[in-house]
Amino acid sequence: MSSKKVLIVLTSRDTLGDTGKETGFYLPEVTHPLDVFTRAGLTVDFVSPKGGKAPMVGIDLADPLNKAFLDNSELVSRVENTLNPGQIDPAEYSAIFYAGGHGTMWDFPDDARLAGIAAAIYEAGGIVGAVCHGPAALVNIKLSNGEYLVANKTVSAFTNEEEAAVGLTEIVPFLLESKLIDRGANFIKVPNFQVSVVESDRLVTGQNPASAAGVGEQMVKLLNS
Repeated sequence: MSSKKVLIVLTSRDTLGDTGKETGFYLPEVTHPLDVFTRAGLTVDFVSPKGGKAPMVGIDLADPLNKAFLDNSELVSRVENTLNPGQIDPAEYSAIFYAGGHGTMWDFPDDARLAGIAAAIYEAGGIVGAVCHGPAALVNIKLSNGEYLVANKTVSAFTNEEEAAVGLTEIVPFLLESKLIDRGANFIKVPNFQVSVVESDRLVTGQNPASAAGVGEQMVKLLNS
């Protein structure tokens, strides 16, 4: 039997609003779940809204998983040459995982192609996962019954308090916690930057970078169950 496939979604956005500051996907939110997926024998593909090079931030070489990733030229090449949504057949994937980083707040919510891919994976019995700002992708995903994916599900994501703590409340286009609540989600949170992973009917979400590995672990558990 061929191994199950997970689609990892990275932001294409490299600037923080109109501040001129750089942003992108937050590297540990890829390397930590990727390590979990790889050890579980899963196959992984990378996609981004625009395809091609996904901008990377959060490069901390003291983190051995980050260092191992950056030392692996094949993996680096894959995030520098991501697939675009038009190349993706949702039927090939058992799960989709949205990595965070502030860039996601600008390009994940309104990407209809990625939303369609996630809805198709979910409605085929697959798993949707997201961490930190990755759940920005979830705010506009609708299922075939017209309901929001997050409606009546318990979720976690970067909180309003965490956004204030990093000083970006006025920069981001919306507050993620508030938007998820607007969409009918039951939002739960723990103190700033502590681990929180929530699973609700095949939707797995994590609050912040510290929660990234845990989201991967919970997704693997569901894939193996």
